[in-house]
Amino acid sequence: MLLPFTEEFSRSPQIREAVSQLANENKQKRGAVFTNHLVVDAILDLVGYTTEQDLSKTKLLEPSFGQGDFLLTIVKRLISSYTAHGGKLEVAHQKLAHAILAVEIHIPSYNKTKTMLEAYLTQEGVAENNAKVLTSSWLIQDDFLLHQLQQDFDFIVGNPPYIRQEKVPSVLLKEYRQHFKTIYDRADLYVPFYEKCLDLLAKNGRLGFICSDRWIKNKYGGPLREKVSSAYHLEYFIDMGKVNAFDQDVMAYPSITIIRNAQGDTTRVATEQGASGDLRKLIKTIKEKVSPKHENFVELSQVTNKRDPWLLDAPDILNVLRHLEGQFPTIEQAQCKVTIGVATGCDRVFIGNYEELPVEKERKLPLAMAGDIKDGELCWSGKGVVNPFTESGVLASLDAYPAFAAYINEHATALKKRHVAKKNPQRWYRTIDRIHTWMTETPKLLIPDIKGDATVAYDEGAFYPHHNLYVLTSQDWDLRALQALLRSSLALMFVGAYSVKMSGGFLRFQAQYLRRIRIPMWKDVPSNIREQLISLSKHTSRPDIDEVVYSLYQLSDRQARKISDFAKTTQVKKAS
Repeated sequence: MLLPFTEEFSRSPQIREAVSQLANENKQKRGAVFTNHLVVDAILDLVGYTTEQDLSKTKLLEPSFGQGDFLLTIVKRLISSYTAHGGKLEVAHQKLAHAILAVEIHIPSYNKTKTMLEAYLTQEGVAENNAKVLTSSWLIQDDFLLHQLQQDFDFIVGNPPYIRQEKVPSVLLKEYRQHFKTIYDRADLYVPFYEKCLDLLAKNGRLGFICSDRWIKNKYGGPLREKVSSAYHLEYFIDMGKVNAFDQDVMAYPSITIIRNAQGDTTRVATEQGASGDLRKLIKTIKEKVSPKHENFVELSQVTNKRDPWLLDAPDILNVLRHLEGQFPTIEQAQCKVTIGVATGCDRVFIGNYEELPVEKERKLPLAMAGDIKDGELCWSGKGVVNPFTESGVLASLDAYPAFAAYINEHATALKKRHVAKKNPQRWYRTIDRIHTWMTETPKLLIPDIKGDATVAYDEGAFYPHHNLYVLTSQDWDLRALQALLRSSLALMFVGAYSVKMSGGFLRFQAQYLRRIRIPMWKDVPSNIREQLISLSKHTSRPDIDEVVYSLYQLSDRQARKISDFAKTTQVKKAS
């Protein structure tokens, strides 16, 4: 059960201090990214906040108004609607006081926006004192996630802050976790903004956000996706990956989501190609077009299903993908284990040239790095990792290894500053992840995290993987055959459909996406196809690999064509 929101008078001094700290941070530290005016207009049009209706009779919330990118346009529409429906500016401060509520934690932004809005209102004919009354009624300077709100809103719009958990003061993060179920795993701060705003949405009200799209597929977005699925309707989704949506570049692709507090089955989805054209025309078309057969958007059914990722950028291959998911086990169900390499917490100490690391041979291992994988082959650069663990998995004694002890003690100050060391001071020289020496000698496939294409290298059992490499091992599958399969368009389809794209179109080949790939059990692969896959393991021609893989999966020509076409559009031509 969620706790009631913290009342202002009951906030602890520590929480007050943390809120005050955020209230005076620069925009980078507080996650502020300001919004293009075309995007503001698009969101307001999609939620229905238009001058055709009497907006004075509605209530709108903006939870993080920044420097007023949304708010100025909102006020302009409100005043225009109010006067068009017979409203008198002399009493606007009475009639419109409850039409808007906007919150901003950053004090300079709050003051700047308040001044800007007062200037606009007086310019439009509202008396100066009345303009101040309105802005005082509309604007709140506080932490939105902690501020208690009792009313429901017909419209909630905005651009929630882009702040990762590690940048939130620990006392605040702990407080947030008590109130919001959606702060799960590594969820960014915009996730609880969604949760609280959905809870404040009136029946049939609409929420419209421009935000990172990571949550629609990532593990941490599961609870929020489930919340939307259980009680709301995703009406519109617009991929803004090719649109200059903000005043600065962001790493993750943004999207517009319009969610209604009502039941519904279909979602209209605009592709990034559609959004990159005339955005005004697209919004008008996506709202009014009766037929879903349009080049700039599609209409999908049952997009939301509990915690499942939303595959909104892959409508052409959804049927094929669902067919494969119904016919074949996941890669781990087929006895292929997906893990990740070692995170040390201090690479500059633990990693160096293997031959030059001044520790005993037993205390270092040759290390495979993402940069060692070139053209799908492993070309070792000579790096090594200091291994503080024995073969039995216990931390090596400093007394037993004098060279290791001297090196570790030389860097004790840096190593003891790490979170893992502070958490367990007696084991201050361990790596974040335990190093299992047997993995070095185990044959494995290595896959770099961020790439524009499926890059899969084979290690016969000579290197330990670094943490930016994902590792596949198997007791059943021949790894050379699996290497070929994972280089196919079919494997790329799974990763491309489930992965969140990074800036530049690069995919994340993370464990959570690799585990989505469906493959047959090795015992079910015909001997002739086994031989062909093994022979193609070093082959770089995807069409040749695809021909064998499509035969293995018994795909029709139409299904194969859809997969190949999707893979071509998914991969980046020049991967780093």
